[in-house]
Amino acid sequence: MLRTTLAGLKLHKSRYVTTVLAILLGVMFVSGTMVFADTLNASYEESVMGSATSVDAIAVPSQPEPGSEGAPEEPIPFTGEQLDEVRALPEVSEAGGLLRSEAVLLDADGRAVGFTPPAAVGLEGVSRFSADEGSLPSNGDEIALATSTADQTGFAVGDTVTVLDAEEEKRDFTVTGLVEFGVDPSYSLGGAVVFDPDTVREMTGVTGYSEIDARAAEGRTPQEAADAVTAALGSGAEVRTGEEYGLAMAENVGGQTEMMRVALLLFAFIAMFVAGIVIYNTFAILIAQRQRELALLRCMGAKRGQVFRSVLAESVVVGLVASALGVLAGVGIGMAGATFGGPLLGTGDAVPVVVTPLAVVVGLAVGTVVTVFSALIPATRATRVAPLAALRTSATAAGLEKGTGWIRVVFGLLTFAVSAGLVAVTQMADLAQVGLVVVTAAALITFVGVVVLGPLLVRGIVRLVGVPLRKVGVPSMLAVDNSTRSPRRAATAMIALTVGATLITGYSVISASTEATMTTMLEEQFPVDYQISPQFSMEEPESEEAGEPQEASAEGSEGAGSTEGAEGAESPADGAEGSAEAGAAEGTGEAGAAEGTGEAGAAEGTGGEPADQEGGAGEAPETPVMPTVPAEVVAALESQPELGQVFGRRSATVETDDDRMAFVYTYPGAEIGADLTSDVVEGDLADMGPGRAVVAEGHLDGVGIGDTATLPSENGEDLSLEVVAVVEEMQMLSGVTVAEEDFAKAFPQVDGNEMLFVRAAEGADPAEVRDAVYTAVEDHPTMQVGSAAEMKNQFSQILDIAFYTIAAMLGLAIIIAVFGISNTMALSVLERTRESALLRALGLARGQLRRMLSVEAVLLCLIGAGIGIVLGVVFGWAAGASVLPNMIFAVPVGQIAMFIAVAVLAGLLASVLPGRRAAGTSITGALASE
Repeated sequence: MLRTTLAGLKLHKSRYVTTVLAILLGVMFVSGTMVFADTLNASYEESVMGSATSVDAIAVPSQPEPGSEGAPEEPIPFTGEQLDEVRALPEVSEAGGLLRSEAVLLDADGRAVGFTPPAAVGLEGVSRFSADEGSLPSNGDEIALATSTADQTGFAVGDTVTVLDAEEEKRDFTVTGLVEFGVDPSYSLGGAVVFDPDTVREMTGVTGYSEIDARAAEGRTPQEAADAVTAALGSGAEVRTGEEYGLAMAENVGGQTEMMRVALLLFAFIAMFVAGIVIYNTFAILIAQRQRELALLRCMGAKRGQVFRSVLAESVVVGLVASALGVLAGVGIGMAGATFGGPLLGTGDAVPVVVTPLAVVVGLAVGTVVTVFSALIPATRATRVAPLAALRTSATAAGLEKGTGWIRVVFGLLTFAVSAGLVAVTQMADLAQVGLVVVTAAALITFVGVVVLGPLLVRGIVRLVGVPLRKVGVPSMLAVDNSTRSPRRAATAMIALTVGATLITGYSVISASTEATMTTMLEEQFPVDYQISPQFSMEEPESEEAGEPQEASAEGSEGAGSTEGAEGAESPADGAEGSAEAGAAEGTGEAGAAEGTGEAGAAEGTGGEPADQEGGAGEAPETPVMPTVPAEVVAALESQPELGQVFGRRSATVETDDDRMAFVYTYPGAEIGADLTSDVVEGDLADMGPGRAVVAEGHLDGVGIGDTATLPSENGEDLSLEVVAVVEEMQMLSGVTVAEEDFAKAFPQVDGNEMLFVRAAEGADPAEVRDAVYTAVEDHPTMQVGSAAEMKNQFSQILDIAFYTIAAMLGLAIIIAVFGISNTMALSVLERTRESALLRALGLARGQLRRMLSVEAVLLCLIGAGIGIVLGVVFGWAAGASVLPNMIFAVPVGQIAMFIAVAVLAGLLASVLPGRRAAGTSITGALASE
């Protein structure tokens, strides 16, 4: 039986070509993902370990325990005396300190780089960082840039850059080198500039060291050096060896790599699932076609078990060969991903591709197991072939033409009902992120229903679309009859394409709906043309307030929040665009307000110093001073004839009687209800005025229309306001909005605008408006300027990139599905050899025969794609609505039309080779064969 099996494989190897390609593609994705992730992780580890292990001991200030009020306290930097003490240790040969603060770097246009200033670093003595290109600065006229900052700004070694000092005076420096900070998020996200130690002290006023690096003395181990540094610095330091420090950081970035690995393997799973459908369909048709051959084996004494093992042996051989080819292709894909995708993910220089035994074994195992598993049912069916079937003269694949019984119909309809019920649950109950899981489960159940009812769906759809096709010509009429003659075969062929079409359509619906929702929200929340705010500083305010949220430690805050400015976006709203589901820009919701008031900085230094008050019982915590927009900028904007209206925003944070934080806003120069609006739950925004307030829904518990909202204030007197309107959350008016007079009385220290909103004059040219805005802020480079149009464009670009990336990955499933249809067509042509010859003998031309097969393949592709598009629209809507309750449903008609065109093209391509083979068959030879 083994020799017979291998001989059959050798004889009919062409039948397995597309099956091998389907397995190859799926395994390629699995192995490629693992190779890429392993290589990326090795690159990260090399980057981290390369810097950390260049020293033997690394000390950072310990994070203090939270204070009595629960507010985190800042770590205490190391002093010069502590550094000298470490240098004097016998276990240490040399040591150095890292000075760290912030400095405002200007780009080529003279604007501040990033939403937050990059880190300003001074390296005094030995350090784990070194110049990746050029050299470190040695005097007060030189500077080095982080490689990420250089990439963002376009500066290179030899260029002259401008940095603002503590007094916001411009100073020019020559770039002498680029420093690779690796994947340390404290530096890689927000960027960094490096001065010599004296210059960083002069530029920023920093005095303490945020890190001490040491090398072990000769004959001493790194652990002995670390222990000695721990004893010298005491409990105020966390000390680890360079290797321990590097491993800890590599573990953190390794977690990111694992998330990427899981995400990519999810797409690989989809590809293998579709490949499994193709494999099952191929073996099912082959077994049905070979019933005479199998019956002859039974007549010659082969037992059922031998037949079963013979088919499984075929699947093992096909699976192993295809998987081995897939692993080789996966290594190539992984190498390409590491070469081209690695630098985009911050891996720095290329590292050797890592091919682990696990990646090879998993690829081989997955491909082989999926192939064998997919062949189980066809192999079982092969054992049921009666020996008398050898007496039949037809090679028709009997067994695939069976009708759809009532049990299948009931079961299929039941799966649809269960799926519909799950979708209804996601829309009626607030399941948050769990809703996505439920929708996914509903989609999988629906796929089962499509498989079960596939023959009925194919027969019904073909009969419907076949009415006009029958009138086109004989080839189209024959194609329609062929599709309905074996609906089960057609259904199993098109289900793979249905899965891929559902996934791509569903994601396109989610993407389009999200974009439409966010665009509408931006238009509602930003009824202005430009928004101006100071660069957000992560430096600690001079006065910390009890109960005020902080970004945590010097070490933690070094990187904290820097993700908001990682992209270097102009708009200060970018940092909060992703908050909650609304994606509202910073300051438009509680999340934005928290970020707006949780840290105080002095980027502009115009807000004044907070009063030195004692917070008595019932008094609000003193509001930290936010960086504000200088008054001269306001005056310059108001003087521009191209600008119609300029108004500001001020905010404060108070603690209510029920120990909740309330965010209070006022908008000087704006009329609530006219210039600024939100969707009203109850009340009327037009009633807003002194002594009254507008409250976002749910912001103050138990407060409604006509109630009195009582808020503590800085002057020790409660602020009592009548609530005249309740608005929806996460819109332009959030928190508690009060009149300017009430705000000034309650919070006299907040006397500047943290943000300005600018509206163009009616009929003004957009280019002139933009020039007017930038002219007004040209003397204040730290002012961040953003526009609603720019924000929408940035958001659209992000969504488009994500969509096309995911669509490209899911496209692999589509390609595999097309191979499956092509395989089905090829086997169908083989089965209908005599029938095709008879049609030719009756006068059907070669071109007509090819056209018949083309129409048949296009029908299969359109049916699969059509069902997938319908399911994708439904589940895309359900998934989006479960996460975004106020989602604006949008169907990307253009993308769907393009997908239909691709389906038609795929059908035509799938029919090319089978059509040529059918048309080239000898008429007399085919009719003479049995």
